[in-house]
Amino acid sequence: MVDEAKLADLLELREATTLQPNVWIGPRVGTQSPWSSKATDILHNTGFTGIERIERARAVSIQGAKDVKALAPALHDRMTESVFFESADELKALFAPRQLKVLAHIDVLGRGAEAIAEADRELGLSLAVDEIDYLVAEFEKLGRNPTDVELYMFAQANSEHCRHKIFNANWTIDGVKQTRSLFQMIRNTNEVSGDNVLSAYRDNAAVIRGSFGGRFFPDAKTQSYAYHPEDIHILLKVETHNHPTAISPWPGAATGAGGEIRDEGATGVGAKPKAGLGGFTVSNLNLPQAPQPWELAYGRPAAIASPLDIMIEGPLGAAAFNNEFGRPNLCGYFRTYEQQSGGQVYGYHKPIMLAGGLGNIRAEHVEKGEMKPGYALVVLGGPAMLIGLGGGAASSSVGGSNADLDFASVQRDNAEMERRAQEVIDRCWQRGAENPIAFIHDVGAGGLSNAFPELIKDGGCGGTFDLNAIPRGEAGLSPLETWCNESQERYVMAIAPENLAAFEEICARERCLYGVIGWAEAEPHLTLTDGAEKPIDLPLQVLFGKPPKMERAFAAVEPVSAALDLSGVTIADAVERLLRLPAIASKSFLITIGDRSVGGVVVQEQMVGPWQVRRSTRFAVKRWRWASGLRWL
Repeated sequence: MVDEAKLADLLELREATTLQPNVWIGPRVGTQSPWSSKATDILHNTGFTGIERIERARAVSIQGAKDVKALAPALHDRMTESVFFESADELKALFAPRQLKVLAHIDVLGRGAEAIAEADRELGLSLAVDEIDYLVAEFEKLGRNPTDVELYMFAQANSEHCRHKIFNANWTIDGVKQTRSLFQMIRNTNEVSGDNVLSAYRDNAAVIRGSFGGRFFPDAKTQSYAYHPEDIHILLKVETHNHPTAISPWPGAATGAGGEIRDEGATGVGAKPKAGLGGFTVSNLNLPQAPQPWELAYGRPAAIASPLDIMIEGPLGAAAFNNEFGRPNLCGYFRTYEQQSGGQVYGYHKPIMLAGGLGNIRAEHVEKGEMKPGYALVVLGGPAMLIGLGGGAASSSVGGSNADLDFASVQRDNAEMERRAQEVIDRCWQRGAENPIAFIHDVGAGGLSNAFPELIKDGGCGGTFDLNAIPRGEAGLSPLETWCNESQERYVMAIAPENLAAFEEICARERCLYGVIGWAEAEPHLTLTDGAEKPIDLPLQVLFGKPPKMERAFAAVEPVSAALDLSGVTIADAVERLLRLPAIASKSFLITIGDRSVGGVVVQEQMVGPWQVRRSTRFAVKRWRWASGLRWL
């Protein structure tokens, strides 16, 4: 039984009268909102264990509208919310059980490449023609049809997002074969001057050499805080989260920040994220109240948010996640760009959303550990939910847009759960040589279908996994949805059996969900069981054997741009235009929308006083306190 009076008091419920007609806006049907995850957890921890789930909705009163439904697009985010027009009773649809989907098989043996091409269109796999031919050949060798889970996993693991096929492609320009790929050009700097680089391009984040000092954290045995004199090396990471931010700016940017934080925490065998940055490049803003002479109104794809909406919602999402996690967001950049050339307009309707940060790692933890057969394969963090399905492939797509597939690829954030998972990782690396983590990766694009195969491949092992051991946040998930969803705030790791009890004790202390999903094996083979069925039964060579080597060729084209015409433009006009350009105008809002003091690591604020006046173009992060006073990064 639930004490409804006590519950109403806790939720601060009040009787409210609303005018008619009413519109009710709730989470998108078939999903659970981030607020719900956190609120349900709080209720369970305060004694309301009989409540399975709680959601909230907004009631909107509209007067004088001829067609209320026509206003719906302006009232909600269609990617994350649903609108109800009849009554509040319609909100019951949020809790309706999902129809269970079963494991599907793709008839490759009977229909060949056309069967995979059809699955590619229906599931949004973004497979290339040569990849489809490769899959047909491999499953003909195996003498069986692939499951939908196997195809989906292959598409995520071999997407442009995960394998960087364009960056690793061979390029020919004006008939001349280039000596380096794009990635080799990027890596060249490290190759010629990498003396103080300890790890680059081979882990979740880079590590550069730091200096000696005292780190302040609790002793693993006594649980008392103390200074630990040691080398303090520096983590560095920057990545983009463009497609989700284009589709739904707030959760897209929030999960971009969250993914970058996880990359830092999953470096080596565990590290500590400390400070973040967020950046955005979009097309011209086209402010309704302040149109600019250089802006052109030529439309955008329907599934993509406007540049203005991206710049209103995106920075708030990134800042909110950083703040809730407990990491200050100290830097940022903002650019707009559109250019007309040769009859074409170039711009950033699909934006660049940049998430980055820095942190610290112990010298003994920079490299991954050793994985052996018999090690437990563990997922740490939030439960599996139907969130972010197919993001790796969706973000790699260059074709048309499918609104349903775009929605499926949108993720949702839960910084509180990620914070708990990071506390578990902190307790592990603070044990020094007794760190129970042998191998760790974060869960991002592709979900477990990409993270676990990468984990066992990089560890030189295979693995057998139990689908039913995966913690789930909702019922009715199909094998594909359970294995491939991109629910955020998760890590996968390998732990020696003798260290498993200590790890489980840490998770219980931090109230962080985890599951032992499988066990490492000597044979490089991946098996996923679901009772009597095997949704996956593949040699790792089939999953990773297709070399993502592209050939790209183009001829250089001389840009054709109109001559600069300053007729009728005064000096005053020119100055005003320049100062209105985001590249020149103040971008302090990227910093002031967040709390820079969160986490207690900022020594000097960039902005001070009631009007947040800039005092410095630099920031400082406290790394340690020593007898001689404070030292800064």
